[in-house]
Amino acid sequence: MSKAMIHVYLMPGMAADPLIFEHIKLPEDQFKIHWLEWFLPVDNESISDYALRMTANIKHENIVLLGVSFGGILVQEMSKHIRVRKLIIVSSVKSMHELPKHMLLAKKTKAYALVPTQLASNIDLLAKYAFGSSIKKHLDLYKKYLSVNDSKYLSWAIKQIVCWDKNENQPDIVHIHGDSDPVFPIKNITDCIVVKNGTHIMIINKYKWFNKNLPHIILEN
Repeated sequence: MSKAMIHVYLMPGMAADPLIFEHIKLPEDQFKIHWLEWFLPVDNESISDYALRMTANIKHENIVLLGVSFGGILVQEMSKHIRVRKLIIVSSVKSMHELPKHMLLAKKTKAYALVPTQLASNIDLLAKYAFGSSIKKHLDLYKKYLSVNDSKYLSWAIKQIVCWDKNENQPDIVHIHGDSDPVFPIKNITDCIVVKNGTHIMIINKYKWFNKNLPHIILEN
């Protein structure tokens, strides 16, 4: 009897191209990978409404939904609109309480509103903002993983991250996090699978860990 195919949808982080998943390979006799990508938000669109629009790209039922960084926030919002077999976030946060202090402060002062224009006009700065300062040695390499430098999108995305008001962790969520993540420090993260020496870009540079462990994580009850 053949195994039922499991459809795995992957959502990249802020401004990132789905190419960040180019090295993620799962056994093709059981898993089918689908890449999701960012589109521009409409004026004053909530993260919930954006997530609902993104679900139009989901073409299968009972899927696995995996999101990285801001994509991890988005897939949590998407899961409120569709049924998922497994919800996985990588290098992300499960609630506002896991955000670093400087982001919580930016919410209070609305300092986040000053950032997007600078990022849109400076690809080097955008790369460091999206992937973390640890990429500075290989900055040109990681620029290829950026696909959205629209100031409207960046303004919206940064505001959604900083002002995310989710108060409680979602049950049954699987959180995979690196112990060396400079964007969302591990000290603020609870209930996660820890990847040793994993940074904010570990979906790219530790893809072998994911290829080895994701099948088991997806299939376990």
